[in-house]
Amino acid sequence: MRTRRARVRTTRAEYLLPHARETVFWARWLTAAFLTRVIAGATAPADPADAYLIVTELVANVTRHTRSSCRLRLCVAADTLTVEVSDDCPDRPRFRPPAPGDESGRGLLIVCALAHTIDVLDTPTGGKTIRATLSAA
Repeated sequence: MRTRRARVRTTRAEYLLPHARETVFWARWLTAAFLTRVIAGATAPADPADAYLIVTELVANVTRHTRSSCRLRLCVAADTLTVEVSDDCPDRPRFRPPAPGDESGRGLLIVCALAHTIDVLDTPTGGKTIRATLSAA
């Protein structure tokens, strides 16, 4: 007897972004275009506003704390959206409690609050990938 497996539709996109001032803008724009295309006529895998904010924070960290370009990967499978941002810098992100008057320093805390899971992975080339997974509510 043959059993049928349910097919899970997976959609992926990958973008190489330069180390530039406007990189965060383009990362958000590409994420919006990707999600618009993926969720056309379907249920969103996660809140798009959460995805935009996570992409913004992770890409901004690369442009602010490294001299590296970055690679943005987006993947939708079933009811999950995975956001990955890779760079060539081996330094791992540091969580630091911001002082009340600080204007920055909360990005990773925001990502952790919005994402279902967050992982930091070393890449074979000596850099790192930060992966945030968002699930449908």
